[in-house]
Amino acid sequence: MSRIFKIFAFAEAVSWGLLLIGMFFKWVLKTTEVGVQIAGPIHGVMFIGYVLCALKLWQEKSWPNKTIGIGLLCAVIPFATIWFEKRAEARGELGDEPRQKPLAG
Repeated sequence: MSRIFKIFAFAEAVSWGLLLIGMFFKWVLKTTEVGVQIAGPIHGVMFIGYVLCALKLWQEKSWPNKTIGIGLLCAVIPFATIWFEKRAEARGELGDEPRQKPLAG
């Protein structure tokens, strides 16, 4: 599950970026909605996958409520899922040994 979570954390962040680019073209440049039409559903799937994986890891790894709260909050902040995944890995919360000292926060 940890590996799948890492994939979804990265994919969710990338899909956020694509959606933001699509929204820029739609709302700022007022040229096309295609980016939003394509990236929107992809981001939706990645968001749901990330959240479901986080909830499963919360259950499997007995994460504290604070950890899952931060993880879920990171799903709505662009690119924050990558930070959270690195934080969880460093703290050994993904079932892996920490590679370094735990990050602050």
